[in-house]
Amino acid sequence: MIVEDQSKVTSFLMHSLLREGDPVQTMETHISRIFLSGDRAYKMKRAVLLPYLDFSSVDKRRIACLREIELNGPTAPGIYLAVRTITQAPDGQLAIDGDGPVIETIVEMKRFDQSLLLDHVAQAGGLTGQMMTSLAGAIVQFHRRAPSVRDGNGAANMAAVLKINEAGFATGHVFSPKEVEALAVRFDKRLAGLAGLLDRRAAAGKVKRCHGDLHLRNIFLLDGHPCLFDCIEFNDNIATSDILYDLAFLLMDLWHRGYVELANLVMNRYLDETGEDDGIAALSFFMAVRAAVRAHVIATQAEGAGQQASELESEARAYFKLAVGLLELPRPSLVAIGGFSGSGKSTLAEAVAPHIGMPPGARILESDRIRKSLYDVPPETRLPQTAYRPDVSVRVYREISWRTRVILGQDGAVVADAVFDKVENRKLLEFAATEKRCRFAGFWLDAGPGLLLQRVQTRKGGVSDATVAVLEQQLSRKTAPVDWIRLDAACTTSELVAEILHQFEAREPCLDDIAEGI
Repeated sequence: MIVEDQSKVTSFLMHSLLREGDPVQTMETHISRIFLSGDRAYKMKRAVLLPYLDFSSVDKRRIACLREIELNGPTAPGIYLAVRTITQAPDGQLAIDGDGPVIETIVEMKRFDQSLLLDHVAQAGGLTGQMMTSLAGAIVQFHRRAPSVRDGNGAANMAAVLKINEAGFATGHVFSPKEVEALAVRFDKRLAGLAGLLDRRAAAGKVKRCHGDLHLRNIFLLDGHPCLFDCIEFNDNIATSDILYDLAFLLMDLWHRGYVELANLVMNRYLDETGEDDGIAALSFFMAVRAAVRAHVIATQAEGAGQQASELESEARAYFKLAVGLLELPRPSLVAIGGFSGSGKSTLAEAVAPHIGMPPGARILESDRIRKSLYDVPPETRLPQTAYRPDVSVRVYREISWRTRVILGQDGAVVADAVFDKVENRKLLEFAATEKRCRFAGFWLDAGPGLLLQRVQTRKGGVSDATVAVLEQQLSRKTAPVDWIRLDAACTTSELVAEILHQFEAREPCLDDIAEGI
């Protein structure tokens, strides 16, 4: 609801900036107006009163501007410059930082090329795996610095968000009361099932003062590195959440745009660094809430949007549909991919993981990354030969098995990626699938020595330390499994993914057999 006419201030800013000689562009969201001129951007809070936001007075908007500078400065250095005031002289003339009473407050920012916003990069097809890996790392660091709120009210926090969503839907006319009520019932059911987990995570300090609005439009490239900006400054309750709920906005945004592989990649790189596997059961629920947030916000924008109303309504409905789909009950799933060094296990695991389980797909448990984590070194660090002793490898496979059980126990999905040339290591996963009564399929990538040698010799980057000597040792053992489905490693990745999904789906009727240990 608009509570004040700001047209006079808008007109003043337009004319003031035009007098400086540069053309002025404007952008508008449901809560802000942004004026772009020269190398500067000026953001004015709109005088609105919404269920989750109160910009109904000049003083409340001033406080929000100050908070915006305070909260965004650390993650977007050099972008947030100052809080400026619009004052009014006795004769009614307006000025920037004048001597009269303050009638408005604005945030001055350094302008950056809008093509550097990640939503624009996405539209141009420029998102890359390396960029998303860097972004996941930036989010990890941000969450590590964020202050914890140890109140144990994880479920209550999410219940409050759901109430805000319901109130937000009620302010518009895009969705019928029946639709909104049906969605609310589904949300409440999923929340009830997750309440214990969310409260445990809150008690463990996993609820923090987060970004709160972490989607592609609020991330930009600064000197080639993704930077977070434009966090929620107007409502600490909304911004205080489980860190995985914060991450879920980005995952949902990527998934909604069709970047399912990148959504899965971000999730896996984030979990690799944080070890938050115990919260994976809540991710699809968190993504559903984020989709519902976008649905009601865009539906609010559609009100009175004129010719754009129809387009906005369609977009809101697309998010609403995504929210409904994300509330489907997950089923535990396990895929294992084995093969000698150079067979393409890791490439295949990353390609198939987005298609296993609920969005954002399966957790990839990669032996190379787990081995590096046991030594507390970055994945790219080469380990000494002593890190590959048989006793260390036993620890690696037991860790894969343990993490698999944790995730399957939450009805999550796993793609396990390791050599798996020893029967005892394969049995560890098969027993986990039996214990958790989940779908399971194991695959072995067959490749001739010549192809494996070529791939190992020409491999650049990555986390594997395998050398030609390591490969030769593997080949000498001749222990390729006969109990897993064999695939031709010379096939294309897309062909292999299609075959894995076909074989895996065919295992669905065998759930009872697996549960009986067959």
